[in-house]
Amino acid sequence: MVDMSNLVIAFDVPSILTALVLISGSIALLDIWVFSKKRPKDKKMPIWAEYARSFFPIFLLVLCIRSFLIQNYQVPTGSLAPTILPGDFIVVKEYSYGLRLPVLNTKIFKIGEPQRGDIALFRHPNNLKMLLVKRVIGLPGDHIVYRNKVLKINNDIIEQMPFGMALDIEGNGFAEPVQVKIEHLDQVVHKIFVRQGYKGWENTDVVVPPGSYFMMGDNRDNSGDSREWGFVPEANLVGKAFRITFSWDPERKSIRFDRVWEKIN
Repeated sequence: MVDMSNLVIAFDVPSILTALVLISGSIALLDIWVFSKKRPKDKKMPIWAEYARSFFPIFLLVLCIRSFLIQNYQVPTGSLAPTILPGDFIVVKEYSYGLRLPVLNTKIFKIGEPQRGDIALFRHPNNLKMLLVKRVIGLPGDHIVYRNKVLKINNDIIEQMPFGMALDIEGNGFAEPVQVKIEHLDQVVHKIFVRQGYKGWENTDVVVPPGSYFMMGDNRDNSGDSREWGFVPEANLVGKAFRITFSWDPERKSIRFDRVWEKIN
């Protein structure tokens, strides 16, 4: 079963931009090297050559920014609630975990590695066309246990402090009561949702293999994640989310102004 939890909406923009760069660049070079030499000096440049020369640097610049620097993504579901809500637009540092060639996703320059607690954007391990966003819980070599809603990493219990109750909005006006807890994940302090009495992925006991990561949603009982479909290879990582740039409440049909440009912890 393909996980739709916290699916990030995104077209295959890198492939489209790469194609536009190659097409416009080839046409521009062909005109410079071949046709311009045969064209009379008093004859105007053909419209196709003019467009190719004009748009090639623009397409190339956009491709570089999107592939190597930052990009915006829309998150339609709530497996990371209350940290990220349905309708949030998140901005991601594409370079956080290294520079990769667009389309091929081959790392060409190492910059950093995921840290426990990061909110990471990555490609689904079973479907590379699907982008997901989750929290990094387990690093390579970590022993992860999740049982009775308690998270243990390398035999250390991760502290969770009660912080009242809330409603997990499921869509179509349906809301599920949840307990809010504050979790201390190394240096990252964040809130999670827990549904008392829900028996989901409660018997997780794994060791993260080399070159892979264990991901979980903050909405612990409403998230398809590594407890369900396994580890995320390092090659699937896209970048680290760090800000909410815009937030649209799909239930109330309004903008959540208080979440605009909010830092993601």
